[in-house]
Amino acid sequence: MTIKRALISVSDKTGIVEFAKKLEKNGIDIISTGGTFRALKDAGISVIPVSDVTGFPEMMDGRVKTLHPKIHGGILALRDNPGHLKAMEENGIIGIDLVVVNLYPFQETIKKPNVTREEAIENIDIGGPSMIRAGAKNYKYVTVVVDPTQYDDIIARIEGNTLTEEFRLSLAQKAFLHTAIYDSAIANYLSKEIDGDLFPSIFSPSYIKKQDLRYGENPHQKAAFYTNSQMSGGMAGAKQLHGKELSYNNIVDMEAAWNLVQEWKDEAACVIVKHTNPCGVALGENAEDAFTRAFEADSKSAFGGIVAMNRPCDKAAAEKMKPIFFEVIIAPSFTEDALALLSEKKNIRLIEVKPTEEKEWQLHKISGGLLIQTADDIIETKNDWTCVTKRQPTEEEWKALAFAWKVVKHVKSNAIVLTGEKVTYGVGAGQMNRVGAAEIAIAEAGEKCHGAVMSSDAFFPFGDTIEAAGKAGITAVIQPGGSIRDQESIDMANKYGIAMIFTGHRHFKHS
Repeated sequence: MTIKRALISVSDKTGIVEFAKKLEKNGIDIISTGGTFRALKDAGISVIPVSDVTGFPEMMDGRVKTLHPKIHGGILALRDNPGHLKAMEENGIIGIDLVVVNLYPFQETIKKPNVTREEAIENIDIGGPSMIRAGAKNYKYVTVVVDPTQYDDIIARIEGNTLTEEFRLSLAQKAFLHTAIYDSAIANYLSKEIDGDLFPSIFSPSYIKKQDLRYGENPHQKAAFYTNSQMSGGMAGAKQLHGKELSYNNIVDMEAAWNLVQEWKDEAACVIVKHTNPCGVALGENAEDAFTRAFEADSKSAFGGIVAMNRPCDKAAAEKMKPIFFEVIIAPSFTEDALALLSEKKNIRLIEVKPTEEKEWQLHKISGGLLIQTADDIIETKNDWTCVTKRQPTEEEWKALAFAWKVVKHVKSNAIVLTGEKVTYGVGAGQMNRVGAAEIAIAEAGEKCHGAVMSSDAFFPFGDTIEAAGKAGITAVIQPGGSIRDQESIDMANKYGIAMIFTGHRHFKHS
């Protein structure tokens, strides 16, 4: 296919000048609009203003410029249809073979704090989606480009005469996806505006496939990794620096580890996760210290686990981790010497993830539907909690209780966590009864129970768990409270001299 005429109108001008220069070098005429026209003209590129094509000026603050038969006729005409060719000749329509368009930044606009409805509406593109869809529909004769990363490939194919119909069809699919994502963002925004509710009456998320995965949770299951088109942080923005391909289970565990380690901003923290539950969590003076404490908390379970740190991974931390088998190490960054050291291990995955403040709903697929909830990110402090026992916690116990409370919310329910001030001692996860979870945590902690604190993600329905804690030597407990039998647990705590705190907030984690 020979490209004779291109239409360029882009909001994201990344690489557009260089691309247009190469088009011009290949003898292709360029039509352009608005800011794109000015950018190309200022770069010395010969460019035709769209108003010269349509015979009408751009008007209404740029709202109307490309919505014209001489534009859309040039894009949509079937080049082997005599009737279409006759209509083009009679109406002075010249064919447009290449459509290079990306859209007004609607998603970026609505992310701005205090954005007004008027500002959001004004950033809804009309002409852009129309041209993209027209070019995509007529892919047999038109090449449509929506992504700056495609520019080099397009130039190479123009110069190599390899703009095949099959390739143009693949571009058309990407173009329709581009406008679908855009329309979805608009629909979700307007639905929220109309309903005045946190959750829209119609929820239409868009996700883009980042990669195929080797398999799902088990080898007989197929899987792929998709990213939210409206989010940029978290696992979606993770960068793999080294190691073999990530698996489905790797990514699930990575998310669990990263979410937990982000609970701490002011202190170096390390989390080691196995099967989405933390087996070791610790704070330290630095990355090395935090890792050492977390690993020693449960070195047996840590084997083959996922390590997440909230500080850069330096050489000292890397030297401690290198002799141990881990599937993945996650950090905000890796120093050059740490990366070189850990990269000596062929298969270990080294993942760089940048902290993000972006909030995202939690989705859980069910048969025929979807459950949606906000994140469990309530901010709690000591001032929000109540001591319900005769004995008050010591200052050291208060610090340990705050630490344990952050950990337990990330453990599958029923959840019991035993800790010191800066490190976990025992974790009981996902049990069918709370005392069973406590027994697992107590057995894992062993002698470390003496002087430890206990956290529970939900209230104690009976006094038996507190009794088990008292017999093990645990000195303080933090839990939501709210059971009709709270007094039974309070009395048991008083019997063993345990200080017990009610937070008033439950932290179930079922999925």
